Amino acid sequence: MPVYNFKKMRPIPSSTEMVDVVLTRTQRRTPTVIHPGYKITRIRSFYMRKIKFTQQTINERLSQILEDFPRLADVHPFYSDLCNILYDRDHYKLALGQINTAKSLCDSIARDMIRMVKYGDSLYRCKCLKRAALGRMCTVLKRQKASFAYLEEVRKHMSRLPALDPSARTLLLCGLPNVGKSSFLNKVTRADVEVQPYAFTTKSLYVGHCDHRYLRWQVVDTPGILDHPLEERNTIEMQAVTALAHLTCAVLYFVDVSENCGYPVEEQVGLFRSIRPLFANKQLIVVCNKVDVQPFETLDSTKKDLIQSMVNETPGCTLMTMSNVSEIGVSEVKGAACDRLLAARVEGRVTGKGVESVLNRLQVFHPAARDDVVRDVCIPDSVVKAREEGTLGPRNEKRDPKRSRVGYAPTKDDVESDDDDEEGDAKMDGGVAGGDGIPAKKTARDMMWENGGPGVWAPDYREQYDLKDPEWRFDAVPEIIDGANVADYIDPDIEAKLEALEREEAQLLEEKGAAAMEEEEESDLSETEECLITEIRDRKDTIRRNRNTHRSQNKPTMPRTIRGRAKDKHDEAALEATEIKKRMDRYGVDTDKMLERGRARAREERGRKRERSLARRIEGDGDGDGSPERSGRNAAGDDDAEMDDDDDAGAVSKTQSKKLKRERSKSRSAARSRSRTRDPSAVGLKDEEAERMASKKEKLGKMAHHGRAGEGDRRQAVHLVKWMNTGKKRNGTHYCR
Repeated sequence: MPVYNFKKMRPIPSSTEMVDVVLTRTQRRTPTVIHPGYKITRIRSFYMRKIKFTQQTINERLSQILEDFPRLADVHPFYSDLCNILYDRDHYKLALGQINTAKSLCDSIARDMIRMVKYGDSLYRCKCLKRAALGRMCTVLKRQKASFAYLEEVRKHMSRLPALDPSARTLLLCGLPNVGKSSFLNKVTRADVEVQPYAFTTKSLYVGHCDHRYLRWQVVDTPGILDHPLEERNTIEMQAVTALAHLTCAVLYFVDVSENCGYPVEEQVGLFRSIRPLFANKQLIVVCNKVDVQPFETLDSTKKDLIQSMVNETPGCTLMTMSNVSEIGVSEVKGAACDRLLAARVEGRVTGKGVESVLNRLQVFHPAARDDVVRDVCIPDSVVKAREEGTLGPRNEKRDPKRSRVGYAPTKDDVESDDDDEEGDAKMDGGVAGGDGIPAKKTARDMMWENGGPGVWAPDYREQYDLKDPEWRFDAVPEIIDGANVADYIDPDIEAKLEALEREEAQLLEEKGAAAMEEEEESDLSETEECLITEIRDRKDTIRRNRNTHRSQNKPTMPRTIRGRAKDKHDEAALEATEIKKRMDRYGVDTDKMLERGRARAREERGRKRERSLARRIEGDGDGDGSPERSGRNAAGDDDAEMDDDDDAGAVSKTQSKKLKRERSKSRSAARSRSRTRDPSAVGLKDEEAERMASKKEKLGKMAHHGRAGEGDRRQAVHLVKWMNTGKKRNGTHYCR
C-alpha cells in the first residue's frame, strides 16, 4: 500500500480568480485582430477558436482539481474514514460532483455555441455568439464559489496530515489524555511533539519513526480518548478510534498509576473495557506509566488488582511498567512491542495462502541408510601428528610468536596489557622469534609500516614470480616497439659520453667569456658621466614599465596640446620651462640651448596659425577685394551685404529683390558648405530624381540606425478589452479586474 502524499495537490483558486485566469489566458494565447473585410470563413474560425480554447482551459483546470483529490472508494479504509470524520464524506463528494458537473456544462455550452458560430453570416453576429459563450461559461464557474472555497480548505488541511503508511510496521499509542503518550513518542523517535500538563494537547495524529532489529518502525501518537459513548465523542477522539479500527499494529495502552493526569485508575480501566473490541487481532501491551512518582509495587492493592484483572480478562495482553522522566523501562517496552508485532506478522505470512504457492516448488530430501555398517570419523595421520607436535590448532608461542599490533585497529581479543604489547614490539625489533633464536620473518604489513605506511610503500611482487630460473625474477622487462627490443638500440656508454660533452661545452663557454672581456674597449667617458648615463637609462626603463602597466587604466586621455601644461596655479606643469630646467639640472644637463630651441618652435607655430587664419578670411570675403578685414562670417560683412541688397532693391521691383536675396542666400550657404555640390553627376547620380531617392533612403537609414519608427513599423494603440469595460455598471454588479 503506497503512502499517500497529499502535499502535492495544487492550490484551488476562487471563482473570480478562475474566471480571470481563463479569460486572460484566452486573450493572451489566441489572435486578437480581426476585420469585417476578411472572408466569412476566416471570421468564423477566429471566434470558434476563442470559444474552443476557453472550453479547453476550463476543462484542464477542473480536471486537475478532480485528479488531485483522492477518491474515497479507492484509498485505504483508514484514510476514507479519516476524511469522513474530518471533512464529512457527503459534503466532500458533493463538492467534487459539482465541479464535475460544471466541467460538463462548459463542454456542452462550447459545443452548442460553436455549432451556432458555424452559421454566422457577419462579424458582428459571430462576435455576439462568442461573447454569449464566454459569458455563460464564466457564469457556470462563478456559481461554484462555495465548492471552490470548501475544497481549498480541505486541501490545506489534508496537506498537513502525516505521511502514514497503513501497511507498515506500526506501534499505536492510546489512552486517556495526559497519560504520557507524546512523551514516549519523543523518547523513542526523533519526533518533537508538544507536551503540556493539560488535557488534549495533542489534537491530531502524529507519526515518528525508529529502528529496531535493523527494521524501520513507525510510531503513531493518537489524541486522548474519554470514557463516554461513541456517539458523544468529538472529532479529535474519533481520529484515535479510526486508527485503532483500521491499522494493523501493536497497541500500547497507557495507564497513569500516579493519577496525575486527572483521571482515576478506575476510569482508565473503564475506558479500556469500553474500547476492548478495537483491540481484536492486535498485539496489546498495557503500560503502567509514571512509576517514578508512584511505583507499581507500592500501589494500592485494590487498584493493582483492578489493573491485573483488566490484563487477565484480555487474551494475549501483557503488563509492563515504565517512566518517561527517569527512562526506566522505555527501551524494554519498545523492544517487547516490536518483537511481538514482528512475530505476529511472520506467523501471519507463514499461515497465509501465499505460502502454499512457494511450498509446492520446494522439495526436501531425507537420505536413507544403505546398509548397517557403522562408519567412524576418519582423521588423517598427518593431522594427528601435527596436533601432537603443537603445530596445528591454537597459536603456539614457539611456532607463531606474538606480532606487533602497530597499525592494526583494536579488537575485542586485545585483552593483553601494554607490557605485553611492548614485549611483542621488542621481539619484532630484535628480530628473534622465540627461545630457539630463529629470526622472525617480517610480513608485508610490518615492512609497510617500517617504510612510511600505507600509500608510501608498495610490496615488490616480483619475488613471487614463478620462472624457470629464479634469478630472472628481478630482471628488467624488455620494451618492444615495432617488433624490436629497445635495449638493443641503447648505447651503454651514453651517460659517459654525455658527461664528457657537457664538460667540453662548459670549457668553451668559459674561453669565449674570457676573450670577450679582453676585447672590450675602454670608454671615453668619466665615471661621473657613466653614472649619469646609467641613471638616465634606468629612468627610461622605469617610465616605459609604468606606461605599460597603466595603459589599461580607466581614465580620460589628455589631448597633446595641453598634456604637461599648467591647468591652474596649484598644478606644477611638467613641460614648463622652469620644471624642465629643474629636472635636467638634477641630471647635470645644460638646458639653455634646449629651452631656446623650444621657444623658437613655439614662435614658428604661432606664425603658421596666423597665416592660416588670414588666408581663410581672404577666401571667405564675398567681394573678392582681398581685404583682410572683410570676412564672410563677421558682422561687418553681413552689414555690407544688406546694404548692397538695399541698393539693388531700389533699382528693381520688390518681387525681384526678394528673389535676388534668396539666390544670394543660397550662394552664400553653398560657399560655406564646401562638402556639398549641386550637380547630381558629381556624386554618381543620374538626375535630380535619383538624388531625391538617395536622400530619402539616407533619411530612412538614419531612422533605422537610431531605432525610430518608420513606415513599416506596426503601431499598436492602447486596446481596451470590451468584455472588461462594457455592460451594466450599477452598484455592486461589476467586479473591477
